Amino acid sequence: METVNSILASFRQIAETGGPVVVVLMAVAVLTLAVSIYKVWQFWRSAVGRHTALSQAVAAWDQGDRAAARAALGRSKSYLVPVVDLAMSSPQGGAERLQAEAEAQFAKLETGFRLLDSVAQLAPLLGLFGTVLGMIEAFQSLQAAGSQVDPSILAGGIWVALLTTAVGLVVAMPTAVILSWLEQRMEAERVIADKAILTVLHPTGAAPRKAGAGAFDGAVAAHG
Repeated sequence: METVNSILASFRQIAETGGPVVVVLMAVAVLTLAVSIYKVWQFWRSAVGRHTALSQAVAAWDQGDRAAARAALGRSKSYLVPVVDLAMSSPQGGAERLQAEAEAQFAKLETGFRLLDSVAQLAPLLGLFGTVLGMIEAFQSLQAAGSQVDPSILAGGIWVALLTTAVGLVVAMPTAVILSWLEQRMEAERVIADKAILTVLHPTGAAPRKAGAGAFDGAVAAHG
């Protein structure tokens, strides 16, 4: 409890020292943290990157084993299951339709990316804006001092002004890292989806024959 109170007291002191710009940046940081946690939870819940059963289903379909493919698809928790199921249900369907369905799933997962990108780009600018305002205030105080200039007044004003830039960078850098990781995951997901769709639509293996089909074909050939 004391540790929490100490952290809150530090944040309160930073907000009081940095002024309104730092308060805005701290609010943006809280929002960004909430969005980042939600995206990680959403990726986990949608089984992003966990496509073992789905890959097995696609591989079985590619080899012509429809029953095994359906069984493996039923075990998968991937968000791509509806898309692959649609492809298996209508193998003659257009790839454009299936890719559109996949993009609809991607759009749900990419919700919030624009916000994170805006924070990563605007947080340093907002911090710089606070620094400029702080420098203006510091030089105004220096001018008001007249001939009795105290270097400590200028030095104190400068470090307080630079505090907003530091806070802006602290907010922007982790946000940029998180956004980069999320975008990298989505690029990999698009590759997996495209491969699954094209494999189901154009399998390399022939559909398995029914029992006794080979003997029947041979008999027909013999009497032909």
